[in-house]
This record gives sequence, structure tokens and C-alpha cells, in this order.
Amino acid sequence: MRKQPLTVLFVLAAVALATSAALAAPATYAFDPAHSTAEFKIRHFLTKVPGRFNQIEGRILLDEESLANSSVEATIAASSIFTNNERRDNHLKTEDFFWAEEHPDITFKSRKVVPGEGDRFQIVGDLTMRGVTKEVTLAATKLGVMDTGQMGKRAGFEATTTVNRKDFGINWNKALDQGGFMLGDDVEIALNIEAVYQPEAKAAN
Repeated sequence: MRKQPLTVLFVLAAVALATSAALAAPATYAFDPAHSTAEFKIRHFLTKVPGRFNQIEGRILLDEESLANSSVEATIAASSIFTNNERRDNHLKTEDFFWAEEHPDITFKSRKVVPGEGDRFQIVGDLTMRGVTKEVTLAATKLGVMDTGQMGKRAGFEATTTVNRKDFGINWNKALDQGGFMLGDDVEIALNIEAVYQPEAKAAN
């Protein structure tokens, strides 16, 4: 009988450890496409002209206790490009630029997450466009995690990076009579992601 309290103590400790492990386990979030954006800017003559992709999806494995254990995968439909000019959009879908018919998806898959100060961190991963894959680094910020009630538990993130379009075989340009070119080579990318917790998803790193 004297051993019973000790046995109960061990059982309670095991339950507490199991509960703690469950609470600390990475959680899966799916992009909410209605509240997520993939935007870009590129120099046109003198100014930077914006555009976006209207179809983006992805999943985030978020470990709030150890951000380095997190990961992300995203897919963008190249044909969903929108720059508020139909003629330009149609040109951007051709072989001169994204060649959407041959390479319909732009993808990103993280290799590692590097925590920084506060809620800032870096995401190092593979970006694939036009069948070309290059390593890029995103400067990211975790905006927070919130239980919204009826709309579920949500997480928010911002991320930016700059890539050289020629690295992905997007070389089209037009020489100007007075020298220089119509388009710049550097493309500024900005992602604003709101993602919804997937309680039944099996998180896997």
C-alpha cells in the first residue's frame, strides 16, 4: 500500500510529459488564399512597377517552441500573374518570361529556418521558376498566432527577398536608343501569408 502513492506519482508525471510534448509538437497550417498575397516589383524605365500572382497555396509546419524546426512549402500558378494590364499579362505568360504553358508552377521549398531577433527569422530554400531551381533567402517576420473562434486558429507572416530574373532564364528586354534597357534585372518579392491551423494534419519535418 505504501508503494501506491509513488505509482500514482509516476503515472501523473508520465501524463504531464505526454501532454507537454503534445502541446510543443509542430503544428500544420495551410495558406488561406483569400487572405494571402504574392507580390513583386521590377524597374520599368525609371519607376518600379508592381504586380502579383492571384493563385497561391502552401503549407507551414510551425514549431512555436523552436522556430528552427519549422518549414514551409508554397506553389504559385504562373498563369495567375496580374499587373493591371491585360496585354502585358499575356506577354508575361509567354516563353519570353514565365512560359506558363510549359512551366505552370512556381514553387518554393524551405531547407532551413534560421531564428533571429524577436519574431524575425530567415527562411533558406529552393525557388523554382521556368524549370530552374536556385537557393534564395527570405527575410521573414512572424506576425502572431490567434484563435479567431469561428474562423479557426490562424498564423500570420511577412517575407521579402530580391532575385535576379536572369538566374531563372527570364532574359527578355528591350534596348533603348539613348542607352540602357527597358527592364531591370532585380525583382523584389513580398509575401503576406495568413494560414489556418489544420488540426487533423500529421506534422512531419
